[in-house]
Amino acid sequence: MTVKAKPKQGFAVAIIGRPNVGKSTLFNRLAGKKLALIDDTPGVTRDWRGAPGRLDDLAFELLDTAGYEEGDPATISARMWQQSIHALERADVALFMVDGRDGVLPDDKLLARLLHKAGKEIILLVNKCDNPKPPPAYTESFSLNCGDPIMFSAAHGIGLDMVYERLRALAPESAIIKPEAEEQEDEENPNLHLAIVGRPNAGKSTLANALIGEERMLTGPEPGLTRDAIHINWDYNGKPIRLVDTAGMRKRARVEDKLEKMSVQETLRAIRLAHVVILVVDATQALEKQDLLIAEHVAEEGRALILAINKWDLITDKAGYLKQTQHRLSHVLAQVSGIAMVPISATRKTGLKELMQAVMKAHTVWNKRISTAALNRWLLHLVENHPPPLVSGRRVKLRYMTQLKGRPPTFALWGNKLDDLPDSYLRYLTNHLREEFGFQGVPIRWQRKAGENPFDKKKD
Repeated sequence: MTVKAKPKQGFAVAIIGRPNVGKSTLFNRLAGKKLALIDDTPGVTRDWRGAPGRLDDLAFELLDTAGYEEGDPATISARMWQQSIHALERADVALFMVDGRDGVLPDDKLLARLLHKAGKEIILLVNKCDNPKPPPAYTESFSLNCGDPIMFSAAHGIGLDMVYERLRALAPESAIIKPEAEEQEDEENPNLHLAIVGRPNAGKSTLANALIGEERMLTGPEPGLTRDAIHINWDYNGKPIRLVDTAGMRKRARVEDKLEKMSVQETLRAIRLAHVVILVVDATQALEKQDLLIAEHVAEEGRALILAINKWDLITDKAGYLKQTQHRLSHVLAQVSGIAMVPISATRKTGLKELMQAVMKAHTVWNKRISTAALNRWLLHLVENHPPPLVSGRRVKLRYMTQLKGRPPTFALWGNKLDDLPDSYLRYLTNHLREEFGFQGVPIRWQRKAGENPFDKKKD
């Protein structure tokens, strides 16, 4: 059972343990997909399996292995383990799992000695620890000499924060994902990325289930049921959509649990990589500051925003609610005016058609491009009717503009003394740009460029 040295590649993590200790459950969680079959019957996994793994901002090659059992070399279990040896040879780190209910068994001790002999970095997980009280197996696991064990639950994600900290300390810098790299990769994907966000118990998972037409997410009256960002490939009227249901975001001061912090980080990542974000609010509660903070974050990330007003069937003064909500949004989110507000009932599955129509429209606007000629005709007319103010006795001159990109719409403005251009005048430009070219409900970004028009062909 000699383990050879691993040829140097990327950062690889192998999940090792006896049969039925929860390896495949952990594999599916770290892979973000149900790739491995899970059953109480030992030996379901026979060949080692590889997939891209992800834990917060840490990426790695994830390897699932068959359970280790000592036996005659001719038995199927021994041949399965020989396959697992190949996975272990590739690995930089072994996530060594023992069953917290069974305790430390002789095969666990044999496997620990094998891992030590192989010279692998070991992170010991005592799995199936579903309550805060350490089981007897936790104390027993110190005898394996694999470092401090982690009380863990692959089924519920308990202990993932500790796993992240241990892996992060061992990972090379190349394994850390930079946000700009994710955004660049996302730009190359034409499919619509749609994230559902909001405070806990607003109805996000119920809405996701209603949209896709199946009970994919666990729902219930208890807040915080969703812990991971759940990615679903969905086809809506022939259009491929990557739908992401996220964990609820509470006020930062209330978030103390490490696991909840990681859940929030996954939600923030889902927003950053989304094209359109549906913010679900509970119509039976007043629009809270936390709702507006989430909306502001979506706008700062440059994503298109839709407000889904859930539990609409429970509201009596519907006109009054809409008027009050619109008034508050116009004051707090003036930088993203024209956000679509769509009343829905996720449980009754009403308003879903209107919601998706708003999503599709917002996605189109978010990708919209305007010709340079049309922009400069509009700019000339606007400046003639309302020129920029004087600064130190000299007027700011706006000479030229062009759209640099969509996703979100970004414009460059050339002229002199643009650093002195008041924010109020830039808001004036933004508001009229929205009205003229239909950029309602999406953030608009500006870049100020000093000097003459760089595209003026008349210049030498």
